Amino acid sequence: MTQRSSRPADTRARLGLLAVLGPVLLVSMDGSVLFLAMPKISRALAPGADQALWILDVYGFAVGSLLIAFGNIGDRYGRLRLLMTGAVLFGIGSACAAFAPTAELLIAARAVMGIAGATLLPSALAVLSELFTDPKRRARAIGVFAAAFAAGFAIGPVVGGVLLAHFWWGSVFLVNLPVIAVFLYVAPGLLREVRAPRAGRVDAVSVVTSASGLLLVIHALKHTAAQGVTVPASAAGLAGAALLTWFGLRQRHLEHPLIDFSLFRERVFTIAVVTGLLPLAAWSAVAYLAGVYLQSVLGLPVLRAALLALPGAAVLTVTCVVTPALVDRVGTRAALLVCHFSIAAGLLLLLPAAATGGAGWYVASTVISGVGYGISFAVVADTAVGAVPPERAGSAGALAETSNEIGNALGIALLGSLAAVLFRLQGPDLAPTLDETLRVPGLARAAAADARSAFVTGLRVAAATAAALHVALGLVALRWLPRSARPRESAARPRTSTATP
Repeated sequence: MTQRSSRPADTRARLGLLAVLGPVLLVSMDGSVLFLAMPKISRALAPGADQALWILDVYGFAVGSLLIAFGNIGDRYGRLRLLMTGAVLFGIGSACAAFAPTAELLIAARAVMGIAGATLLPSALAVLSELFTDPKRRARAIGVFAAAFAAGFAIGPVVGGVLLAHFWWGSVFLVNLPVIAVFLYVAPGLLREVRAPRAGRVDAVSVVTSASGLLLVIHALKHTAAQGVTVPASAAGLAGAALLTWFGLRQRHLEHPLIDFSLFRERVFTIAVVTGLLPLAAWSAVAYLAGVYLQSVLGLPVLRAALLALPGAAVLTVTCVVTPALVDRVGTRAALLVCHFSIAAGLLLLLPAAATGGAGWYVASTVISGVGYGISFAVVADTAVGAVPPERAGSAGALAETSNEIGNALGIALLGSLAAVLFRLQGPDLAPTLDETLRVPGLARAAAADARSAFVTGLRVAAATAAALHVALGLVALRWLPRSARPRESAARPRTSTATP
């Protein structure tokens, strides 16, 4: 009788997991789906250099800066309620983005999608904890959740490229709507409300100062990269730095801080969080720059560019799935070393790429670095949570998840701005971006060649910079991490599902 009665619960749990994976896949996929779409968006909306970067990374900044805050809000007011609200908002933002007539409105729609994404991720994890009450089954379910999240990042450019080969650029957003509609239809019957019994208060001042400070600093960097040093950009950068400093000081005196900076006293935790941030920064920046390189420099059709990204996406996804079993045998230290050095090696394979050819180097780069990216997705949360006492696991898990989203946005902002500076300094100085330069009426063949060469230089320098940072972090991990470092069994994935401080 017990076995029979458990079958409906098991079926509900599996169907609930499938329902939750839809929005999760969309949230991660929309962090990368535009990488191959930017040349078409540039032709349609003619964004400036800084606007093009904002189109790409305002989504990641919105998700990353609000992820922890919405985790707390969900604990107080109900995870399922927030999950449903976020899904509706994500659908509205997607529809607005698909038909945005200007770059400014597209940026605003992407920001709305990012805010919605910040509600979906922590709420989805918490709802899974209600579906799977057995710790082992819950760990497997959250492992599937992590794999789906990684797969979304990996296949985003591929999905975008396939859609763009047949439809206009807005189709990369409209594809979200059927998934959201199905989720809203089935979720009320499969999922139940989840609340924390003693949820902490959300400090609104911390949310506003952290998000505003980040946006001001990044705006200053992008404006400087596109147009050089100006008084308004410098003032914005200083104001942003002041807000972030005040934010950090404020956290020390709050009962429920948005970010518990004292966790960073633990070296293993620090390395885990930086490992969540740096690989995503490298991957997002290089994927975006490589998308422009394949289409605007080498002149490849968007579908062929998407297919060239497929081997790396497959390696990343498979590595994410098999890594937990390998970590149990070799330990976290060895896994993190392979992570950083394989990413560095893959990035360095982009250095031989040239304006006249280099698609093969691109594929080799994504395959080798895909191993490291997959490892980073699979081990960061467990390593961060396992490095702190059990009562602080929620904060550690939230920071680990946030580091991924912030890394995704920072990579495009910082490394993308670095590439933009080099293009501005070495290019023909006819327009701030490659696509704008190639559209200049009567452009001479020599000027077009110079523009493509300058862009390739920016790609190489961005890749080399990211590779150097990974080598440095790998050496730090080699020195700081104990040889026996591995996630504690008591700190396995189920505890990361809270995603709240």
